[in-house]
Amino acid sequence: MRRSLRFVLVSAGYDARPFLSGEDLLDELPHLQPGIVLLDVRMPGMDGLEVLARLHEDAKRFPVIVMTGHGDVPTAVKAMKLGAADFLEKPFVDDALLQALAHVRQRLAADEAYERRRAEAERTVAELTVREREVLQGIAAGYANRQIAETLGLSVRTVESYRADMTEKVGTTAVADLVRLALLVNLPPLEGEESPPARQER
Repeated sequence: MRRSLRFVLVSAGYDARPFLSGEDLLDELPHLQPGIVLLDVRMPGMDGLEVLARLHEDAKRFPVIVMTGHGDVPTAVKAMKLGAADFLEKPFVDDALLQALAHVRQRLAADEAYERRRAEAERTVAELTVREREVLQGIAAGYANRQIAETLGLSVRTVESYRADMTEKVGTTAVADLVRLALLVNLPPLEGEESPPARQER
């Protein structure tokens, strides 16, 4: 099975490395480049679900596709709950395997893109002053400048000045973009305003 799968994967352009057991994989894990793990449930020694549980902390670096016996739905469900990215019922055709790998790679690419956006957003927000960050929090909560000013105990003109400086630093004045920025870094809502604003400032 290992030889057959390796042949299929290498023929499809993957750099495939087979392991004799789950223990062998876990022993080598610190030295491996991130990649997709194709894991059989039934193996000598540690079974696939045990290995999957051990891989849980490294799920982002080593997403797992679990191979299960035909009709073994409870095992597949348990594998998904343990963090498996996908599962394949044996016997499967080569195309099903390659399709599953392609789907996981697409999700990985999307996750990596999100992480890059989040890291960039964190760097951007870290460059804001405390007041500029508070104005951003107010905008993300849907507050108008006047409501932000009342919450912070500032004049509207002062809030407008902070807002102008903040939007210059983040590179956009669009409210939707500012809200997305706040959500990416999980900024808490601006404190001090009990009721939501009556309307969104444009």
